[in-house]
Amino acid sequence: MRRIRLATRGLIFKDDKLLLVNAWPDGKSDLMCAPGGGAELHQSLPENLAREVLEETGLTVAVGACVLINEFHDPDGDFHQVDIYFRCTVVAGETSEDWKDPEGVVTDRRWVTRAELATLRVKPDSLADVAWDHDERAAYDLLEPILR
Repeated sequence: MRRIRLATRGLIFKDDKLLLVNAWPDGKSDLMCAPGGGAELHQSLPENLAREVLEETGLTVAVGACVLINEFHDPDGDFHQVDIYFRCTVVAGETSEDWKDPEGVVTDRRWVTRAELATLRVKPDSLADVAWDHDERAAYDLLEPILR
């Protein structure tokens, strides 16, 4: 039996635009999400997130408040993940067209407005509400089905 996977994600803004990534190798899906990824043993969640953001975007971030806990799963399979979202501030680096994810997972990176976000396939469903809400209390999304 597979265990629940734990991941961290960062809400990173520049000029009221949110940074999103497509983390499906070889363009298998157009689903966009906040940068981040799986937690590794013996690293704090903020350390994990800072590492993942650097790998996926080339940005160094300061990790701030936890603002969302989101669960999603495959109702017909054995996948179940808990994503913990934190607000982040860029402290070094710039996004560039020539940046390559060293692991080859991220195939697209883009800064989007709230209106542009509404035209994209994204997870979690509450991403826009949480990202642009300046309430620093953490929200919780009940179990959502995974999108492919």
